[in-house]
Amino acid sequence: MYNMSQRANLRRLLPDAYQALTALDEAVQAAATRAGLDPKLIELIKLRVSQINGCAFSTDMHSRHARKLGETERRLYLLPVWHETDLYSRTERAALALAEAMTRLPIARDIPDEIYNDAVSALTERACAVLAWAITVINAYNRLGVLSRPPLPT
Repeated sequence: MYNMSQRANLRRLLPDAYQALTALDEAVQAAATRAGLDPKLIELIKLRVSQINGCAFSTDMHSRHARKLGETERRLYLLPVWHETDLYSRTERAALALAEAMTRLPIARDIPDEIYNDAVSALTERACAVLAWAITVINAYNRLGVLSRPPLPT
């Protein structure tokens, strides 16, 4: 039996599945590079999705990764309320809106045309496809992380 802070290590219990998810993540990262997507944008997306999903491990990891890429503290702090500020570019805003819509899909049950069309307009259809895969992968990692509650690194 597990207490509230201990849960099964899903990575260890089904390593082949975790390796497949990691391979998918690596393929998406390579596609993001080929599509010319800014690595900071990818980290902002991963961080925002992780915040929405309540995944402490991924929120911690992606905020640290974003800082290493040169993201500012102010933009990281204000990411949960990005739509209330002018600190994010049109491209970032379109990508964040798409990320939020895809993450909240189980509740909303739709991605509004306005969000999709704005993302394609601000980026490209190919870049949006890469973002959709990146959003899908981080949502999968978050669901596993929330269930298993991995400890934060010290």
